[in-house]
Amino acid sequence: MKRIYVYLHLICFLGLGCSVNKSGSDKNNATTGGEQQVSASAPTVSYSNPVLAGDYADPSVIRVGDDYWATATSSEWAPLYPLLHSKNLVDWETVGHVFPDKLPAWADAHFWAPEITYDKGKYYIYYTAKKKGGNLCVGVASASQATGPYTDHGPLVCQEVGSIDAFPIRDEKGELYLVWKEDANSVRKPTPLWGQRMNEERTALLGEKFELFRNDPNTWEGGLVEGPAIEKRGDYYYLFYAGDACCGRACTYGVGVARSKSIRGPWEKNPANPIMQKNAEWQCPGHGSVVKDKDNRYYFLYHAYNVNSFVYPGRQGLLDEIKWGEDNWPRFENRSPSITAKAPHNQNRPEELNVREEFDKNVLANTWQWSVTEAPKYTLQKDNGGRLLLQSSPNKIGSILGQRTKMASYTATAIVDQRSVSKDAQAGLTAIGDPDNALGVALRNGEIILWSVKGNKTNIIDRAPAPQGTAIQFRLTTQKGDQMQFAWSTNGQNWNSLNKGQAVDGSYLPPWDRGVRVGLTAKGPVGGSVAFDRFELMHQ
Repeated sequence: MKRIYVYLHLICFLGLGCSVNKSGSDKNNATTGGEQQVSASAPTVSYSNPVLAGDYADPSVIRVGDDYWATATSSEWAPLYPLLHSKNLVDWETVGHVFPDKLPAWADAHFWAPEITYDKGKYYIYYTAKKKGGNLCVGVASASQATGPYTDHGPLVCQEVGSIDAFPIRDEKGELYLVWKEDANSVRKPTPLWGQRMNEERTALLGEKFELFRNDPNTWEGGLVEGPAIEKRGDYYYLFYAGDACCGRACTYGVGVARSKSIRGPWEKNPANPIMQKNAEWQCPGHGSVVKDKDNRYYFLYHAYNVNSFVYPGRQGLLDEIKWGEDNWPRFENRSPSITAKAPHNQNRPEELNVREEFDKNVLANTWQWSVTEAPKYTLQKDNGGRLLLQSSPNKIGSILGQRTKMASYTATAIVDQRSVSKDAQAGLTAIGDPDNALGVALRNGEIILWSVKGNKTNIIDRAPAPQGTAIQFRLTTQKGDQMQFAWSTNGQNWNSLNKGQAVDGSYLPPWDRGVRVGLTAKGPVGGSVAFDRFELMHQ
């Protein structure tokens, strides 16, 4: 939801009155062309948070030359760990994934908190995942290009209660260390941040681990500290971290910082902590990383929940400049997330929030997602206007192709070719929390059904006879994140409401750590396929 504000400083200075002009097209209209050209006399351009709309928790960012690269948590959605590119920290594009077509061989769930770094000509991704048959571990993958392909090197550290949120750092002698969190809050114990030497190949830790610090339960930190991000400035290493409950409706997250002249400590926590807390627009800010631009300005890319849409889009990516006081402690303006701020590179293109997919390209857009438990099989037929053949699955809610929702209110539509839906198959438009919790409208055995799955239990809410014809259109209209109305049409103009036009409550959909996706599902015997002609997701 970036918006461009132009401030006419010269007019204000001359006392001729001030005006604010929102330039560019509406936030939901696509733009074309390259970066904006900025001259010395150009007016100041600002942006509005989020810079990463939708579910982009635990973001990490680096700068290599003129390019910024970022990634974020995937959780239980594949492909794993989006790779995002920007020239200005505000306009981001998904250009690939760390693991685009399969999971790491050693892991099976909870793909959290990737940290992207660049060192001596190589890119590294330190990530959290659950080891098969075990607990949470920190793994690492590397590539010679930011976009990959990445080679996985397996897990580096796996403690009994779990190891998460890794961050690499070199000390004043150039020796390489790994810092991570022991996930002891999972067993109601304190959460130390540990450090340990690491070999240059990033395949093993060396020597003995040492503690940097841990949470103080009698302060704002509550039950945990996590998400360390370390930046060297002057004589000090500054460790930015998050404290207390990260996620869901009961979240209490905030941002703190500690400093030390040595990686091994002693570490001094800022007496002014937390240096960032909630405000009227954003709540539970935290778990980010620091990046420095060419002008030596420092920025923090992190996540927070929007107060109005809250858990439904998930934890969204925000950007704020870090200021430095005379006491050499970092701070944020108003100790809270910014609503609008000056664009770092004085650039900001209007953002495209919506999805319009005709399936007329050779590949699907990088923004499509599916469950880590089952990768869908599909074929794109780009001729004759394009269509998607999605193979059916008998498991859970079937094969899934979903898109992140980015606001609390949106309308999604999809067109299904009735002739492609075989007996006992079910295909349609679905709002998805996970494969055990979903809500949708579908065609099945000559009927249109409005269905829900809650805790893996299926319920048919309403049904209607399917009309004769080839194509049928489904529509989902969502308000406030959880009020979902469903309808169908044969022409896209005259709509027939289901459930007597009453909204269905979708408040149960979001898992504790994820937002809602909306997309296409196909359930049925193995070997069958369903044809989709179009998908749209329009945010309001």
